[in-house]
Amino acid sequence: MPRTRDKLTAEQRYYLATQWQLIWRKLKKHKLALIGITVLIILYATALFCEFFSPYSISKRFPEYIYCQPQRIRFFDGKSISFRPFVYGYQRDRDAVTLRRIYRIDEDKKYYIYLFVHGDEYKICNILPMDIHFFGLKDQKGVIFIFGTDKLGRDLFSRNVYAARVSLSIGLVGVAVSFILGCLFGGISGYYGGAVDTVIQRIIEFLLSIPTIPLWMALSAALPPRWSPLKVYFGITVILSVIGWTGLARVVRGKFLELREEDFIMAAEISGLRKGQIILRHLIPSFTSYLIVNLTLSIPWMILGETSLSFLGLGIRAPAVSWGVLLKDAQNVRTLVHAPWLLIPGIFVVVTVLAFNFVGDGIRDAADPYK
Repeated sequence: MPRTRDKLTAEQRYYLATQWQLIWRKLKKHKLALIGITVLIILYATALFCEFFSPYSISKRFPEYIYCQPQRIRFFDGKSISFRPFVYGYQRDRDAVTLRRIYRIDEDKKYYIYLFVHGDEYKICNILPMDIHFFGLKDQKGVIFIFGTDKLGRDLFSRNVYAARVSLSIGLVGVAVSFILGCLFGGISGYYGGAVDTVIQRIIEFLLSIPTIPLWMALSAALPPRWSPLKVYFGITVILSVIGWTGLARVVRGKFLELREEDFIMAAEISGLRKGQIILRHLIPSFTSYLIVNLTLSIPWMILGETSLSFLGLGIRAPAVSWGVLLKDAQNVRTLVHAPWLLIPGIFVVVTVLAFNFVGDGIRDAADPYK
């Protein structure tokens, strides 16, 4: 009777494991990579269901709370400990010299925070109508501004959560397009060689010789100003992808030049497979782990590109929101001095980029057969 997999020794399971099982075993030992994976799962889950996790809608305004500072979530009121978190209300006043609005904590107004409360109506994933929010206040007289408000009195926590959907998805969409272009042109260049290789490499060198930021600015400025936010979104994705595929194409070309003379490729040619089948079935799968690492490290580059363009006013435009659009409000130094919480979207960008880099480093180490 054949021995079952459960009865195999640890050494036998190691030698019988697939490549992906070995990578996962090494990846689990990389603590920073696991932290990065956890952070990314939380961010993307929040972005996917942003309407549910936001206490208010993206455009809801509170005119009486313009540039209101963030509220602290508390469990202790100075006298006793509360097992239910709460926030204090505000007392609105105005500075006699600068005429600027001032918000002071009013400890006589205590509002408790509840989970799964009814609030603004929305459609989850634009399909199912709902009005349940992950957290909020049941007392309609109170407000909860964890990240403060902006110049129009809109809740910045809700806007940051909504912005995560655009900023995080544009990285995935942009990398997907650049991945297809990079594998296509890099594969053709490396496998066929000759004049085709020369033409493709000259195109890549031309694109790489152009300064990135001026090229982004020129292409973004060419987008029609009357385009809807959705069209601008796809336009920015195409712009980022046009530049992003060149690096991957060179890597794929180098791998193809290295592998096309291997015995398994010659065997595939002798068996009568077409060149397209050899590329898709044998060459690209032979270094899939490296491609995954490259993709993981390319996504934050796309996110930073969109953030930079939107910050400069050349990317996604209002009423659509992204982290770059929100950071645009922090360009005014005078405003930033009085409302430093406008820089909070930058923290999300930094955390996301670091998480992707940790995951990329972990996968790269795990995929290295010599470690």
